[in-house]
Amino acid sequence: MIRQCAIYGKGGIGKSTTTQNLVAGLASLGNKIMIVGCDPKADATRLILHSKSQETVMHLAAETGSVEDLELEDVLRVGFGGVRCVESGGPEPGVGCAGRGVITAINFLEEEGAYDAELDFVFYDVLGDVVCGGFAMPIRENKAQEIYIVVSGEMMAMYAANNICKGIVKYATSGSVRLAGLICNSRKTDREADLIEALAARLGTQMIHFVPRDNVVQRAEIRRMTVIEYDPNCKQADEYRALAQKIVANKKLVIPKPLTMDELEELMTEFGLMDEDESIVGKTAAQEAVLCNAVAA
Repeated sequence: MIRQCAIYGKGGIGKSTTTQNLVAGLASLGNKIMIVGCDPKADATRLILHSKSQETVMHLAAETGSVEDLELEDVLRVGFGGVRCVESGGPEPGVGCAGRGVITAINFLEEEGAYDAELDFVFYDVLGDVVCGGFAMPIRENKAQEIYIVVSGEMMAMYAANNICKGIVKYATSGSVRLAGLICNSRKTDREADLIEALAARLGTQMIHFVPRDNVVQRAEIRRMTVIEYDPNCKQADEYRALAQKIVANKKLVIPKPLTMDELEELMTEFGLMDEDESIVGKTAAQEAVLCNAVAA
């Protein structure tokens, strides 16, 4: 049975980079994997394919006339470790609904037999922290059963993770989607591992792995490669392989227990992210814009 996993997280948290390095780790363990990029930027497969971006389903459909005129080989590329790569794509910024690209791409892949029995995993790399509308397709339509949230010890990353959990709860009541764990992509904040462990415990889940910050990740990205391909013997490559092994062995799938705003603020105050007289909703205008994008429908 194919394990279908969706990766969510605050925009800019390193979600796509973490996903591709994780997938490279899984491939190095002999797993057969497909990545479906669910972001109009089409950057969910570039390290696997060694390219700036991949032609998207929506772009090719527009060129040919409709998605019905496409063949699977038109949109699917195979990269490092035999990983199959597809990008949904979407409209230009400010024009139309990008979520339609996600829905169209997944339906097309199903109809064309992309989800064949050889696959062990399908990963959906989902835009930022949006869990509403079309971007919720992987969980709303029971496509993905396992949700992993990339988070860090930063306040806004934790806020987004909590909101994503609210979205999971909404769809878990009518389907099989479950939270599988938090992946901490370290930003070297104070007591970061302890903080994310505490957040995970309060959500009823686990911190499945703590990925330390290492400049080799950026050096590999400059060459459009995953760390495991760029420097397979380095310590960071071992971290991604360890994460992959934990994903393979993971059986802790839960309906999360999102925190109230007061509970989240108490946790942040306990770990020194906020002063007692501060409030998440009282942050700068720029941060408030991020909050708006993180709110689950």
